[in-house]
Order: sequence, then C-alpha cells, then structure tokens
Amino acid sequence: MDLIEAKLAELGFVLPSAPVPAASYVPFRINGNTLVISGVISARDGVPTHTGQVGREQTVESGFSAAQVCALNTLASIKAALGSLSRVREFIYVAGYVNAVAGFDKSPQVINGASDLFVGLYGNQGRHARAAIAVAGLPRNATVEIQVTVTFE
Repeated sequence: MDLIEAKLAELGFVLPSAPVPAASYVPFRINGNTLVISGVISARDGVPTHTGQVGREQTVESGFSAAQVCALNTLASIKAALGSLSRVREFIYVAGYVNAVAGFDKSPQVINGASDLFVGLYGNQGRHARAAIAVAGLPRNATVEIQVTVTFE
C-alpha cells in the first residue's frame, strides 16, 4: 500500500475498483506527464450511490458525500492508469457537475466533497483550478459527476 492509500485508510475511506466506461470512451488518457480522467459519477461497482437532484431528492450534505464517492472513483482510475497514487505530482483541474434543481447556487459546496478529499490526501499538491456547475441531469440520474486532470512523475 502506498502512502496516499495509507492516508486514505486513515481518513476512513476504502479505494474502490476503477469504474468501467459506460459508453464509447476510454477511462483515461495520458499525454506526456499529464493524466486526464474521464468523468466519473457517484457510483460504486457500477451501482449509483446517490441519485436525483440536489434540492429535491438530495441535500447539499448528501451531494457532498456523492462528490466524495466521485473522488474515490477518480483515485481508483488514477491508480489503474499510473499503478500508484503516489506518482501524482499535482492536481491541475476538477470539473464538477451537480444534478440540481433550477436556480441551485450551492454547487461549490457540493463539489467541495471531492476537492477537500484531494487536498486532505495531497496537501498543496491537491489544490486545483475548478468549475462547479449545476446541471439539469447526469448519466444514470447520478447526483454528481467529476472530471479530473493531474500531472505525474
């Protein structure tokens, strides 16, 4: 177990299996020392953990948890791509999408579930540029989806 996985366990999280693409795309692409992870939803082993819109079926707090699930799936994809989470040099960008009711303005608080986990694991190297966008729907009615770009050694 590498240092990042040990820290993840200390925080009470378990690294899931890497998600399998659900359509015509690849789970990640590498270009030089940049790794782009395809969007991952709030699901575990292919089964959504959080469904529905924040502001209707979900709360900001449960949306935060859904974003944590997305972050864990992202980490699993990073490990599948690089072999070790410790190879990540820094998080560059996180695009976060929140399935929410019209007019929802708390997407940043929801996506903090992912951002806070990355910073908790990687410190300053986990800080990233970000978008947090409310949308009318996501694949499989998931509550959250994120897409992440990192650099690695």
